[in-house]
Amino acid sequence: MIELDNVTKVYRIGKVEVHALRGVSLSIGDGEMLAIMGPSGSGKSTLMNILGCLDVPTSGNYVLEGQDVSRLSDDRLAEIRQRKIGFVFQTYNLLPRATALANVELPLLYGSGRDKSRRAKEALAKVSLADRITHRPTELSGGQQQRVGIARALVKSPAILLADEPTGNLDSASSAEILALLRGLNRDEGLTVIVVTHEADIAAQTQRVISMLDGRVVGDHPVKEQGA
Repeated sequence: MIELDNVTKVYRIGKVEVHALRGVSLSIGDGEMLAIMGPSGSGKSTLMNILGCLDVPTSGNYVLEGQDVSRLSDDRLAEIRQRKIGFVFQTYNLLPRATALANVELPLLYGSGRDKSRRAKEALAKVSLADRITHRPTELSGGQQQRVGIARALVKSPAILLADEPTGNLDSASSAEILALLRGLNRDEGLTVIVVTHEADIAAQTQRVISMLDGRVVGDHPVKEQGA
């Protein structure tokens, strides 16, 4: 599904060059659940932006489902994001005055009202929030808010779910619930799930861990099943 070949990313700030990625090569198969792990400054956020078609490499190639997206225009990248990629954020990014249903409907801005409502309700049911559709974020726990965020990502039926520190603002019990939900989506619906994290215990609940340091991939290994 995903192939990165010798990808670099250089940011220029005045006369200073910041090398965020230094020759990253990576393959991710359809239906995998993996973690990209590393400390602050390791390049994992830059890699996430490129995988999510929010940015393009300075050099190298990124092939997504057979299409080289490395040099596409902003409009074409936006189209790919809309069709193929769902995003889950650490801070949820919900509209505070909108209901759970209205928040999940947002990516369907140009759909018909009846179809938007149906699809949003189906997405909320997948995250066990069918009984909270009229609640606003302030009426929901942190874990429930994150589930609304996941439903919003699912409503477009993406092929890839890209979760950026999805448990970073949650307590341990809520974190476990969110990871179990992501694992279930991967297992039951075949969704490719990429979790960006700096926490080893979160990465250990995926199938594969890619470790980054100083803009390079320094480790890529499968996760042993618990009890194995």
